[in-house]
Amino acid sequence: MKTYTKLIEELEQKIKTLNLENNDIYYVSEQGVKLCKETLDQLRTLVINSVFSSNADEIEFYKKVKPSVVSKLIYFVENFNIESKRPKTGVKAQTKYLNNYTKTLQKYFSNHQEFYHYFKRGATHLDDQYFLSKNATIRLNKEDYQFFTDQQFSTSHCSTVATIIAYEKLIVKLKLEITKLKTGINMSGVYKAFQKEHQLNWTGSKTDLIELIYALHSCGAINNGKSDIKELASACESLFGIDLGDYYRTYSSIRIRKTGRTKFLDLLKDLLVRRMDNTDEKEP
Repeated sequence: MKTYTKLIEELEQKIKTLNLENNDIYYVSEQGVKLCKETLDQLRTLVINSVFSSNADEIEFYKKVKPSVVSKLIYFVENFNIESKRPKTGVKAQTKYLNNYTKTLQKYFSNHQEFYHYFKRGATHLDDQYFLSKNATIRLNKEDYQFFTDQQFSTSHCSTVATIIAYEKLIVKLKLEITKLKTGINMSGVYKAFQKEHQLNWTGSKTDLIELIYALHSCGAINNGKSDIKELASACESLFGIDLGDYYRTYSSIRIRKTGRTKFLDLLKDLLVRRMDNTDEKEP
């Protein structure tokens, strides 16, 4: 597995350099596809000319290693298609186009709902069936074409994993593009494809986040106070992968609290002060 890991790391570094040195999305996509194909060819040669030491190693390869490369390939191809067909002018037209494309990608998860939930919850009890080539079952889905043509380097679900990973990244990117079009807030720095990005997920309550959003709006800390609540809420939904629902109604509930109107903000202050005090105690 060390050889596989080295190839993946080299690919990620090349893609990172490619993104840093070029702003042309078409060039980046084309070169990204080329880099991914080169890595896949290297991986295929290694697999065909050797034998996995155990079923566990083969499962790890087809569940994690190969999909990590194929997902990048899918991402670059789809991103090229998205941008090449995207309307060149008009916020409304672009927003509609990106929303429709997002819905198209999301349909994939609905069509593969059972396996999607299996994969996302980290289940393993069916891995022998999904990720061992000797146990692969025939599935007449378009992402399985590779299995038919190259059974030496595929399993029934390795392409499905790759597609899930790629589409999730694309959906995040599209949502950020929509936010940028609607609000003028450029959050591209938050999301860079395959540059060791980390999706930020809000794990507190929706009420806490809404309280924070209203606090930020009240102090005018965003866009010199010119942004509105809708813009801030939309940006936070995209950034943290959360649907805030009816945040106006939630704010009304916060406002009429009988005790502690600003529970979350008070907690933040207390925790920060405590952290500072602890740091002070540790420093000489």
